[in-house]
Amino acid sequence: MKQMSHKNNNFIINIKETQNDTWQGSIQWIEGKKEENFRSALEMIKLIDSALNDQAPYHKE
Repeated sequence: MKQMSHKNNNFIINIKETQNDTWQGSIQWIEGKKEENFRSALEMIKLIDSALNDQAPYHKE
């Protein structure tokens, strides 16, 4: 069975305001040197997931 693992990833999350019971702000991916704005907590999670999937994982057996 193969297990995928990612190296450590660091994000800086800046919550600028809350509207409609969710967060709006920006997220900075340190290792990927990218910054994106988000309009909801779900969008923030999707940005993190996307950043992790863009990076080439290494495989452990």
